[in-house]
Amino acid sequence: MSTTLIICTPKIPKYNPIKSLSFFNSKKKSKLFFAASSINPAGNGLIIIRPCSLQCNAQVNNCDQARLVTIVNRRSGNYEPPVWSFDFVQSLNTKYKEERYLKRGSELVEQVKKMLLVDEQILIHKLELIDNLYMLGISYHFEDEINQILNYLYNQLINGNIFNNNKYYDVRDNLYSAALAFRLFRQHGFRVSQDVFDTFKNETGDSFKASLGDDINSTKGLLQLYEASFFMTRGEKTLELAREFSANLLRKKLDDDRIDDDKGDTLLLMVRHALELPIHWRVQRPNAGWFIEQVYEKSQHMNPILLELAKLDFNVVQSTHQQELKHLSSWWEQIGLAKTLPFARDRLVENYLWTIGGLFEPRYGYSRIMATKVNVFITIIDDIFDVYGTLEELEIFNDVIQRWDIEGMDKLPHYMQMCFLALNNFVDELSYHVLKQQGFLVVPHLRKSWADLCMAYMQEAKWYSKGYAPTLEEYINNAWISISAPVILSHAFFLVTNPIKKEAVRSLYEYHNIVRLSAMILRLANDLGTSPDEMKRGDVPKSIECYMNESGAGREEAQDYVRCLINETWKEMNEELRVITESPLFERDFVRSAVDLGRMAQYMYQYGDGHGIQFPEMKDRIISLLFEPFCV
Repeated sequence: MSTTLIICTPKIPKYNPIKSLSFFNSKKKSKLFFAASSINPAGNGLIIIRPCSLQCNAQVNNCDQARLVTIVNRRSGNYEPPVWSFDFVQSLNTKYKEERYLKRGSELVEQVKKMLLVDEQILIHKLELIDNLYMLGISYHFEDEINQILNYLYNQLINGNIFNNNKYYDVRDNLYSAALAFRLFRQHGFRVSQDVFDTFKNETGDSFKASLGDDINSTKGLLQLYEASFFMTRGEKTLELAREFSANLLRKKLDDDRIDDDKGDTLLLMVRHALELPIHWRVQRPNAGWFIEQVYEKSQHMNPILLELAKLDFNVVQSTHQQELKHLSSWWEQIGLAKTLPFARDRLVENYLWTIGGLFEPRYGYSRIMATKVNVFITIIDDIFDVYGTLEELEIFNDVIQRWDIEGMDKLPHYMQMCFLALNNFVDELSYHVLKQQGFLVVPHLRKSWADLCMAYMQEAKWYSKGYAPTLEEYINNAWISISAPVILSHAFFLVTNPIKKEAVRSLYEYHNIVRLSAMILRLANDLGTSPDEMKRGDVPKSIECYMNESGAGREEAQDYVRCLINETWKEMNEELRVITESPLFERDFVRSAVDLGRMAQYMYQYGDGHGIQFPEMKDRIISLLFEPFCV
């Protein structure tokens, strides 16, 4: 919204100023002051302003003609400056990049490989070792060994041995063992029927045996059953019963203080942790830091070799992340967009954090750096559409993006020119890298991603300008694109896929289910975390408000409904993962990126807007992940 002002400059009697209005005269390099009492409506959107003689200067008094000035009324996100300054990031230094630590890590990896290949281990111990490697965040060192073991055990499963043979530690009658085996198989893409839990159901089959919750020592089994249930797909009634049954009993045990740990309270912590968010919905890297410090180090069954490797590896990987962050900080300072667009969220560290939620391993360094740049541009463009740009400016900007019109940049205001040209340079940089490495031209594909995102942003801007409240269906149909997941994942695809196949690219840009489902989880989790603040700032209604408008429900009920939608989307995601595993279209790293984007959303927005608003819980998470090593 803008207002045209007629500035008149003849000498006039003194006004009794109530409040001053100022603007900058760029030609004369001076600031002009006007009294609020001298503002008078002039019709047709024009306002006549005469200078306050108490404050006007010689340059104004010497001016002998009226001038037209346009003052644009813009919203503000009132975002705080970044917590992590350029100087702070550049000062990061760690000893864990030294060769001696890398050498020690390699020695420990070899020792753990020997543990995995011990044939005499009974099944439950082998499964617990694999699970601990994942929970400690070091399973990526042992992918071949873990796949070899699970493939062997899966063959035993389909031959009826695992769940029916005492040689395998009576998995059939042991809820803890059965649930752990089921979870690990599904977690690694193996098809396992929910029927393995039938033996634990009551005579009528409509629930599980009440006796499973009677024994204090049954807590471990209930916890594993609860965690396993989150790998369900649509229509798996047994797993639905398993979740409800285990969740109710675990909460009751917490309320009745009936969780005994023998030594320490690690089981109690794990139950609370799981009820807050299950393993399947958690991001591996931050969860590993929590597990190392809060659980494994205190466990009476702790293996000192595993613990040393987990801590050392965490520190070594953290040192790699710090070096990448320093590189990105220099890039961010150099392009200068934080100063040119001061209204936008300056969140470089948070934008980097999103990338280590998925492919955190050192070998994905280039992918993380480029993915962070994607996140930076998404944040800036989101704030242009949501906060700063006028509708007229946004329409021109969107038109330039849709046509990717370099020559049309002259129609844009300066801040949009800077943003668009920086984005164009980034797209060219990534496209050149892919063309050089694989001979595949990705420029038109990447440009389409940004065009689709801006079109979705434009729709929301129009809704806001008209005061239109979309239906939930209208909102979702646009919002799963405006949340930016398709842009993030299209870039991730070209960063981690080799070789690039035309069939996969075509399916990607038809918005394959893996993209759509990841986007839905991201959108809904974002709405739960950011909706209150965005409504205060002034924004289009989110899923929560749309549901409230349609159903007449209160906010708490609407939030529960959105959580239910997230749960249903995860069921679809599990189903899609099974299909992709059996008929691979995309490479595993891309699929993992898509799933982890949904997990990262639930991590970033668990306590509110962890991306935009720098609240204490998020600061602590960033410090522990990026800046504080473990003592080894």
